[in-house]
Amino acid sequence: MDQIEEFVDERHKGWCVHCATWIDQVESNRDHVPSKSLLRKPYPENLPTVDVCKSCNERFSVDEEYFAAVIGCVLSGSTDPDRQHDSRVHRLLIRSPKLRQRIENARTESRTLVDDEPRILWVPERERVERVILKNARGHAYYEYGEPMLEPPARIWFTPLELLKPEERSQFEDVQRNIWPEVGSRMLTRVVTGQDLWDGWVIAQDDVYRYAVVPEGRLMVRSVIHEYLATEVLWD
Repeated sequence: MDQIEEFVDERHKGWCVHCATWIDQVESNRDHVPSKSLLRKPYPENLPTVDVCKSCNERFSVDEEYFAAVIGCVLSGSTDPDRQHDSRVHRLLIRSPKLRQRIENARTESRTLVDDEPRILWVPERERVERVILKNARGHAYYEYGEPMLEPPARIWFTPLELLKPEERSQFEDVQRNIWPEVGSRMLTRVVTGQDLWDGWVIAQDDVYRYAVVPEGRLMVRSVIHEYLATEVLWD
């Protein structure tokens, strides 16, 4: 990804975007948005980062591991470590039999009524998935618009892309608006230069992670993970 400078209000940079703690009063570190656990190695250069308090960053790590493992198992169709496409998921499932069992418990298999073909359905732990989606959405909003979205969102939503009807998919993919982002924001730079931008989507890693920050409601953040999972977080 390209390195893009920002020139937004410095007063917005004083606190952690997750807990509103003043950054200069606690131990802090830089958090990657999107989470590295959702990307593939080698990682892109200049991945977006935001300053957050260390306790928040550490608090998300267990849920991020769970989310990454769930995505890996869904894409491979199995919780078998040897069938994983991602070496980190392979190691996670070997290292933590309990994690593997939790994901296995989210897996059910049935057969279609028409041709009696096997069909796998995954029902992950929703709250854990939502926490990771919200964590990244807050980071994207902060990095691209300089907006700390400290209040709870009005909506957190996710679903596999393949479950969307054609009109729903078209509506979800349409993230371009005739409203220009705030002067000085990274998103305005992207709109003007086209850096890492494709049809309004910021491409963090090809076919792995893309996101959009849209001035709808107060702000809306959408993402697509591994071209499989569609997500949306909306603040009114």
